[in-house]
Amino acid sequence: MSHQTIKLYSDANFFSPYVLSVFVSLTEKALPFSLHPVDLAVGEHLQDEFGRLSMTRRVPTLVIDDFQLAESSAIAEYLEERFPSPEYARIYPQDRQERAKAREIQAWLRSDFMPIRVERSTEVVFAGAKLSPLSDSGQQAAHKLIAGLEPLLADGRKNLFSEWCIADTDLALMLNRLALHGDVLPEYLQKYASYQWQRPSVQQWRALSQK
Repeated sequence: MSHQTIKLYSDANFFSPYVLSVFVSLTEKALPFSLHPVDLAVGEHLQDEFGRLSMTRRVPTLVIDDFQLAESSAIAEYLEERFPSPEYARIYPQDRQERAKAREIQAWLRSDFMPIRVERSTEVVFAGAKLSPLSDSGQQAAHKLIAGLEPLLADGRKNLFSEWCIADTDLALMLNRLALHGDVLPEYLQKYASYQWQRPSVQQWRALSQK
């Protein structure tokens, strides 16, 4: 096991989908770490003290001994390289092409779907918020998401690939923005998101957000 000192800087409400991704990555690899909430509402992330830890002044920021890294997908890839299998569990597929597709999905979720992210905030997922119906642009984004996932998940599989990977958690979060609000989703996507949401590492994060 690791002897490094690992710190994860998180939003204070534990609502961030990006901190969730890193939290799950660390938990799946069984790496001991401490959580350090940052109050974004009062601008704590913009203060010089946090700026010395995080180049981007955003969460998540990971500190391992004297190494600092922000941006959730960069952190997950770093953790996979620094703490490889078989000593540590994999969080990306072993197959090179599947691994590339997992990273494609992560990048897609982070760079697209702004209407969904705005109109279905993570308060829906973690606090049960009920919001207005999706706008036209929100519906278009949801349709684009569903259409893109159909070739991957329409057969009813429980994971994107042969085994779970961190892209499954990221995707389930995006889908649950819609599913937990009652927006229309194909049944196979509802079942996929529900199954992924029961993963123990995700449940540990949910327990934090519900305190």
